[in-house]
Parts: sequence; structure tokens; C-alpha cells
Amino acid sequence: MKFRFLTSTPQDITRGSGTYVGISVLAGALRDLGHTVDFESPRVHLPVYTAERLWFNRGLRPSPQHDVTVGYDMDGYRIASEPGHVASLKGVIADEVQFESGLTRLTMSVQARCERVHVHRASRVVVTSRYSADCALRLYGLDRSPTVVPELIDLAAWRRHLEANPAQSTRFTVLYVGRFYLRKRVNLLLDAAAEVRSSIPGLEIRIVGNGPCNDAWRAQAAKLRLENTVTWLGDISRAELAAEYNRADLFCLPSVQEGFGIVLLEAMAAGKPIVAACAAAIPEVVPHACLVERDYAPALAQGIFDLYGAPERRVAQAAEGLGLVERYDAPRVARLFVDALSNS
Repeated sequence: MKFRFLTSTPQDITRGSGTYVGISVLAGALRDLGHTVDFESPRVHLPVYTAERLWFNRGLRPSPQHDVTVGYDMDGYRIASEPGHVASLKGVIADEVQFESGLTRLTMSVQARCERVHVHRASRVVVTSRYSADCALRLYGLDRSPTVVPELIDLAAWRRHLEANPAQSTRFTVLYVGRFYLRKRVNLLLDAAAEVRSSIPGLEIRIVGNGPCNDAWRAQAAKLRLENTVTWLGDISRAELAAEYNRADLFCLPSVQEGFGIVLLEAMAAGKPIVAACAAAIPEVVPHACLVERDYAPALAQGIFDLYGAPERRVAQAAEGLGLVERYDAPRVARLFVDALSNS
């Protein structure tokens, strides 16, 4: 089968984040199965990302030489009425935008309107979780249920990264990885760190990522006097990321909105216990994790402290995660993806 992937997501790990990882890993797995995958991405780059996406979509045309065109998120909405077009949502933008504000909310609202058009015109809609399927039905008024194909992880490649980049720490280390959007709720992790640091000697919170909330969250950390507790790592390479997972004692995701959460797969594959908000698709992906009340820093602090004080529980949860993550291995999910499109 010859696939055409349409995406204006930045084609690198630092700016594209989990969306880029998911798309690129799927493409590689499909190629390993003998399929052809051609990418089409913006050639003109503009200062405003939403403007760049709109310009990219304006120039798209049908491609008869491909068997299936897969448009990611809003991309492809102008040509989605063509036979066999698939709208693949890595997250429902209309859901994400509810948690944002200011310019981010404004630009994402424009993208959500385009994504709504996309899913209504496409012959098939694919999402990564039951949560996202429910959001698409409710927020976009779809009259048919999307097909759920989960996110995926190249376990062989990720394990090679982990093996090649060992790291350890003498401190009890909590890791966060993600973009800096309001919905990610890193502010709650900072509050939790301030609350629990006196109970966990040598606690270190290591934060990977960047984004619109960077200045505000760094200012909050300074106000809470967390300079000896929180380490800001910014955007890092894949090898450096593997080292951070190796160094961590547990992974924390306080986010209140996740269409899936590829970082959860990375943490499980690294054998890390997880503390996360009981929100969005997170319970679907990590039902074995320590799931705490969303939007409540004391609950997050308690979850971190409870796992700190129970090393045997951390070991048991890590072992369970290593088993669960196998179902998301790239070759398996790529076959599910092909089967879903073949049955359309």
C-alpha cells in the first residue's frame, strides 16, 4: 500500500513532541511491513505556526498515485472529500483549547475549526484513545464513531537508546517530559515539590521541555525557592532523553488533557513507576499507575511521597508497566492501523 502522510507538525523531537514521534514511528513501522510512506510537510515557514498550517493546507492537492492519504489533525481538511481520505487525530484540538488562554487559545481555536471540517469530510476518522473518540463525537458533532488505533513506541529502538545512555543519581529523582502548555499543569508539580521536599531528603524534580508557559513556571519555581530542587533541562536530544529516564526514580505527568501520552509509553518501557493525574486518556494508557485527583497539588504530592516510601511498590508497578507496554510496540500497532484502513 502506498501512503501519503500530510502533517505540518514540526519534523523534529523538540518542537514536534509526541505528535512527531507517533507519526514518524508509524511511518517507519509501515515501511518495515513493506508499505510505502511519503511525507508532505510545509516548505514555507512562517513566524506564526497556525498561519503556516493554513498556508500549507491551501496548497494541498489530491494525489492519485497514493492509495491512502492520511491527514494528521487539521492537515488535509481542504481535500478531505477525496475518496479514501483518512483524518487521523493525535489529539482533539477542540478539547485541548479549552485548557489554554490568550494567543495560544486564539490560534488553536482556528485550528479546531479546520479540524472539525476535516473529520466531517474524511471517509474515515482515526483517533488514539476512547477518550479522544468521545471528544470528537461530542465536540465535533460526528455522526459515526471514530476508529481507535493507539499510539505506538519502537521498543527495540527505545531500548537501544536506554542501554546506550546510562545515568544515575544519588538523589530521589522525579522526571517530567512534555511541552509547556497550561493543560500540562507543571505548576501543580512545582507546588507539590514545595510541599513534599521536606519529607523527601535530596528530592530533585527534573523537567524536560519548553513552550508558552516557560517564563511563568520558572518564575513560580523561583518564588517557591525551588532552585535546589528543580532542574530545568529545556529541549534535549533523544539520547539525552533516554539518560533522563534512566536517571529518574519515577515519572510524573500532572496533565489534565492527553489524547494519549506517548511519554507514558516511554516511561513504562524504561521501567519507571508513574504518578499521574486521573484525567483524559491517562487511565486508559496506564491503569496500573498511581493515579491521583486532577488539578490538586496536595494529591500529586501525596502520590509522589507514597511511592517514595514504598520501594517494593515502585518495583511492582515498573514490572507491570514493562508488560503492558508490549501491546503498543510499533510492528503490532502498524498492523492494527493497516487493518483499520482496510476495513473502512
